[in-house]
Amino acid sequence: MPSSKIVVCGAGGFIGGHLVADLLRQGKTVRAVDVKPLDEWYQMFPDAESHQLDLQEKEACEKAVRGTEIVYNLAADMGGMGFIENNKALCMLSVLINTHLLMASKAAGVDRFFFASSACVYAADKQTDPNVTALKEEDAYPAMPEDGYGWEKLFSERMCRHYREDFGMKTRTARYHNVYGPFGTYDGGREKAPAAICRKVIEAKLSGNHEIEIWGDGHQTRSFMWIDDCVKGTQMILKSDFVEPINLGSSELVSINQLVDIVEDIAGVKLKRRYNLSAPKGVNGRNSDNTLIEKVFGWEPSTKLRDGLERTYQWIHGEITRKSSAPVRATASVTH
Repeated sequence: MPSSKIVVCGAGGFIGGHLVADLLRQGKTVRAVDVKPLDEWYQMFPDAESHQLDLQEKEACEKAVRGTEIVYNLAADMGGMGFIENNKALCMLSVLINTHLLMASKAAGVDRFFFASSACVYAADKQTDPNVTALKEEDAYPAMPEDGYGWEKLFSERMCRHYREDFGMKTRTARYHNVYGPFGTYDGGREKAPAAICRKVIEAKLSGNHEIEIWGDGHQTRSFMWIDDCVKGTQMILKSDFVEPINLGSSELVSINQLVDIVEDIAGVKLKRRYNLSAPKGVNGRNSDNTLIEKVFGWEPSTKLRDGLERTYQWIHGEITRKSSAPVRATASVTH
């Protein structure tokens, strides 16, 4: 694909920041857009044209895609299981982002449009057992996705399909399965399991309080995809002629307890585990069936979880220790 102006929506977020970095390395001309103030973006690049825009608004979407040929829509109001279970309406409102971006892209003559969907589109009754059968693309129907977040993703997939069928726009969709890595959320309530576990282990080790809280019983299973695999697969899918939604995830299934085991081993510590059975834990089991992506592309995300977690752990450790050693500003206090 020749060098062209590309807009990355959600560029201030975790995946979006890594995608912008990779596109710039390739010499692409990139416009980066996010709702967050620029100083809150996880990664900022002087070589990118960066804008703070609320893409739920149609006018903002028109500004974002003006003069561009390729749109990556990674923008959404989302987080880990704790966030999406307690903020269903906010998650559903992301439908405005994709809908307005599609409308604006059609009007602007955008050539290709990528939508970042999620494994949360899959029916809950196929994910009741930790020894889960890996999810195939056709398992999204009959539809019963994750309430709120999953319904928005499934609806937006359909919008992309109909814009392709009705208007000839080249839309492409990938269903992400639990992406992790550095330069992302690791605290505050929106973080996902790998980052949360890394943070909890680091804090336990640094504080000397060798205990960790685990949401659920720890037997629930997931697969986790290293960020570089996600960025590679995303661009590969966008450039391809394959038009249907496709899984983009690792097939290396682990339980949350096993995830904790790996991070403890990286940290060189063993912690007492306290299970919070009332906390949000999501489905009992979820894994990516990669038969289709292997067939179509001869490739699948394959970075070993241990390798990616070591790099993620080191980045989060550096962030936590940097913040803890930062000088505290003196503040005046008034007593009555």
